[in-house]
Amino acid sequence: MHNNLGAQPGVPRPPTNPHPNPFGNAFYGAGSGLIRGGLGAYGEKFFGSSSEYVQSNISRYFSDPQYYFQVNDQYVRNKLKVVLLPFLHRGHWTRITEPVGGRLSYKPPIYDINAPDLYIPFMAFGTYVFLAGLSLGLQGKFSPEALNWLFVRGLLGWFLQVMLLKVTLLSLGSGEAPLLDFLAYAGYTFTGMCLPVLGRIIWRYSYYFLMPWTCLCMGVFLVKTTKRVLFAEVRSYDSSRHHYLLLFIALAQFPLFTWLGNISVNWLF
Repeated sequence: MHNNLGAQPGVPRPPTNPHPNPFGNAFYGAGSGLIRGGLGAYGEKFFGSSSEYVQSNISRYFSDPQYYFQVNDQYVRNKLKVVLLPFLHRGHWTRITEPVGGRLSYKPPIYDINAPDLYIPFMAFGTYVFLAGLSLGLQGKFSPEALNWLFVRGLLGWFLQVMLLKVTLLSLGSGEAPLLDFLAYAGYTFTGMCLPVLGRIIWRYSYYFLMPWTCLCMGVFLVKTTKRVLFAEVRSYDSSRHHYLLLFIALAQFPLFTWLGNISVNWLF
């Protein structure tokens, strides 16, 4: 009779399983803990290795931007001499290394005259745009639009110089030099470009012997730098093709400098 009674309100219902397995909860807790621990370790390993991979590639190709601005007055003076008068540089062209964190790292520019920096290229680029605008003003052709075209032309010339160095390095092997190194070495172009533009402002005919001189100096500087510094990142290369590419880098400075030095309101010429 009592067995046929349904659940009455207020009357507690007896448990369905009056004798639970004493090991069930322990096995369930251990299994879930093992699964959670395994998934956590796998996720930490996966995301940790991914972050390390991304960080290593960023440091490989972009390096630390702060590194390229560790300069002082003495470095700037000596670097300008090396760029504008590479024939007088009697020291070596290789960069100085130091052990950092169990591996070799290059010393910053403040301690190494051969290290690339971005302070001089950015200052030289700004000076180039200012002198170009001043030259247009003296010719009576200045306008904000013309100054914008000069700015874009300078950026395009900088980009072409970077691509010239990058493609040259890649054609010799799988080089892995940081991109900011190429940006710095290519940016020294405007250090030489400021001289003929300034010479044209002071005395018009000085442009015609300052331009070939700066082209030659920049070609020698890039050849020396590329040969000793950038090519050190190449695993293997052909020596004969090596010399042809160095010569191509030097000769490419003449049309590039001529194009950048032609200050006019036209886009191409």
